[in-house]
Amino acid sequence: MKKNSLVVRIVLAFMMVAVLFVPMMGSAAPATIKIGTIYPLTGANATTGADCMSGVEMALDIINNSYDIDFPFAKTAGIPSLGGAKLELVVGDSRGDATVGMAETERIITESKVCAFFGGYQSGVVKTTSMAAERLQIPYVLSDATSPTLTERGFQWFFRVIPHDGIQAKNALEMVNDIEKKEKVDLKKLAILWENTEWGASVAVELRKWAAHYGYKLVADISYVYKATDVSAEVLKIKAASPDIIVHAAYVSDAILFTQTMKAMKVAPKVFIGMAGYLDPNYVGTVGADAEKIFVRGVYGLDLSVSKPYVAKINELYKKKYGRDMSPNAARSFTAPFVIADAINRAKSTKPEDIRKALLETNMPASALITAYDGVKFDPVTHDNTLAKSLYLQIQGGKLRVVWPFNLAAVPYSYPFAWSK
Repeated sequence: MKKNSLVVRIVLAFMMVAVLFVPMMGSAAPATIKIGTIYPLTGANATTGADCMSGVEMALDIINNSYDIDFPFAKTAGIPSLGGAKLELVVGDSRGDATVGMAETERIITESKVCAFFGGYQSGVVKTTSMAAERLQIPYVLSDATSPTLTERGFQWFFRVIPHDGIQAKNALEMVNDIEKKEKVDLKKLAILWENTEWGASVAVELRKWAAHYGYKLVADISYVYKATDVSAEVLKIKAASPDIIVHAAYVSDAILFTQTMKAMKVAPKVFIGMAGYLDPNYVGTVGADAEKIFVRGVYGLDLSVSKPYVAKINELYKKKYGRDMSPNAARSFTAPFVIADAINRAKSTKPEDIRKALLETNMPASALITAYDGVKFDPVTHDNTLAKSLYLQIQGGKLRVVWPFNLAAVPYSYPFAWSK
């Protein structure tokens, strides 16, 4: 009887342990955490989309594995608060189309059950992808589209890391103003050239505003159809206006076409500023020496490694994997997964609402970023990053070098602009 009683007690003890262990299993940290992203992987911006994705892949590699780099998540392999759970990426292709982008975002969120979303690149695409995420209540972190209107819609689930076009347009003309003072020249005739999607239109609005502020005369204000095949008429208008300064808001295929056409028609301003597509490695790869002396807006340059040594180490990893230096486009996209990982880690949860709340409390220092931002802290109303700022780079020797603000310049700027012979 005693033996039977002992057996019963042992069985009951095991049953009690099992009962206690079941809820523990239910709340165990996941092995992987699914997050979604979308970029133009086919179509006119496919090279840029691939460039952005290379930055994303590098970010996930560093977050999910262990590296001897003084950078967030580099030494811990996975999300520490969730037992080292790895981020698993679900990727969509927008094809550079807003309707396709929205459908792909909905598909990824509903089918793959991602807990957060990021990416998009084009403001016109992000306008719809973010609408889908907002409706489905999934946090969306944007690090690579800049139309101010994106954060003027009162969305609760949408957060932007990068400085918007208002900041970057102001900085462009502020830089020109600084060059005027330094060179003791008078550059007052401004031409703005912009592709006619959401992004290009927003750049034009902001440039008009800041041109008036800085006293520049707008001698040409020209829009054109995105993915144009012939821009001779637009370039002739610019030539007739004879501007001192040209600012061009273009994606990569348009940037290449306008560069080639302007050179052929001998349109050469004193200052040539390009945006977006001019950052794509394929731009310099295609036009070669004709890219020299063009200023390009950005938020990253390898020159930042002087003040941030980890930038060089991350670039070494990137170069080993992709055979080239990390571009500003790749660096912008690299940032979003870290912002999401930081929020998940602090939330200690993969529930979208918990992540959203953690994003509202984000306060990442500059030392947690490879970009020039002073940190990441979201405005409680707009969810724009209040610590974002931009740089201006110049293509010199085929490379993007930081030249403005002057106190951050790695090399002196070259003036005036002139076509290669």
